[in-house]
Amino acid sequence: MLSGMSKGSPGPTPGFLVWRLANKWRVAVDRAVAPLGLTHAQYSLVASLYGMQRAGERPSQRRLADHTGLEALYVSKLARTLESAGLIERARDPRDPRAVQLALTEQGLDVTRHAIDVVHDLLRQLLEPLGGLDAPRTRAFSDELTTLLDAPLAPPVPNDERTKGTSP
Repeated sequence: MLSGMSKGSPGPTPGFLVWRLANKWRVAVDRAVAPLGLTHAQYSLVASLYGMQRAGERPSQRRLADHTGLEALYVSKLARTLESAGLIERARDPRDPRAVQLALTEQGLDVTRHAIDVVHDLLRQLLEPLGGLDAPRTRAFSDELTTLLDAPLAPPVPNDERTKGTSP
């Protein structure tokens, strides 16, 4: 299924298109934020942290992992790299000594604000074919993506009644 085609379907599957769009976006964001010394993954972490900090929150690494959809170990690795770069501070949570709280430094705030502007311009370009950021098609597209993101997705369970008699 390398081409993303499924049996009996004339074109790419929705899964293949989602994968292609996700890759296209990741590569574009990587290129856009590289001059600021960030990768796409680092950007998603600092931008999320920025939004949470503005809301008065000082999130733990675990909370940030849940928010971004990234693995907790990966968030920990990204946080250490960003801390070395002087963009974030990591501190023990006084209420839970096992938890690590994250906060943007002044430099981190500056870089993140700039990166958010750059990525916002990129988003405007991406959504232009749908009519732009505030277009009804864009809102509908966002609603559909949210529906898919909220749907549970787990591999099939072996010997599950629903999958009996179907070939793998």
